Formats: sequence, structure tokens, C-alpha cells
Amino acid sequence: MDTVSIFYIVLLCSASILCLALIFYINKITNSIKDIESEIKDLSEQVKPLINTATQLSERVNYLASEAKDQVGTVKETIGKVVDRVEKILALEEQFREGLEKPVNGLLKNLSAVSNGVSTFWKTFTK
Repeated sequence: MDTVSIFYIVLLCSASILCLALIFYINKITNSIKDIESEIKDLSEQVKPLINTATQLSERVNYLASEAKDQVGTVKETIGKVVDRVEKILALEEQFREGLEKPVNGLLKNLSAVSNGVSTFWKTFTK
């Protein structure tokens, strides 16, 4: 046996040990990948209900927003009608007041004139 044969045997033993180590570490890597795969599967199963719930919540929020928008529109319309009616009532009141002020002022002037006339008549009559 010469030195080359001894190196050849050592090389073959080293290669065999390296192959066994490689098989061991590949097995560990495969197991780690399987664990990651199962965790991802569990996570995806937990996320699906969350996504469904978020979708339902989004739909409800959209429905409530549209309902609120409709209600706000109705309130605006009602307020507009109330404002129009109040303006009409105020205009009617102003017309009524203007319609009464002129005759009442005329009546008061006439009564004042009659009062002054009667007063003057009594003064003159009593002298």
C-alpha cells in the first residue's frame, strides 16, 4: 500500500461522511420547510375569516354611509322647506303690518284732530 492509496481511502471516507452530513442537513431543511408550510397554512386559515369579517364590515359601513347620506339629504330638503315657509310668513306679517299701519295712523290722526276740535270747541263754548 502506498501513500496514494491511503489518501484515496481517506478521501473516500471523507466523501462518505460529507454525504451523510449532507443528507442529515437536507433532512433538517426539509423538516423546517414543512413546519413553515404548516404554519403558513394555519395562518391562512386564520386570516380567511378575518378577511370575510372585514369585507362584511366594509359592506355595512358603506350601507350606513349611504343611509346617512340619504337622511342628510332629507333633512336638508326639510330645512329648505321650513326656511321658505318662514320667509313667506315673515313677508305676510310685513305686508299685514304695512297694511294696518297706514289706516291706523290715519285713524289716529283723525281721532287726534277730532279730539283737538272737541277740545277747542269746549274751550270756546265754556268761555
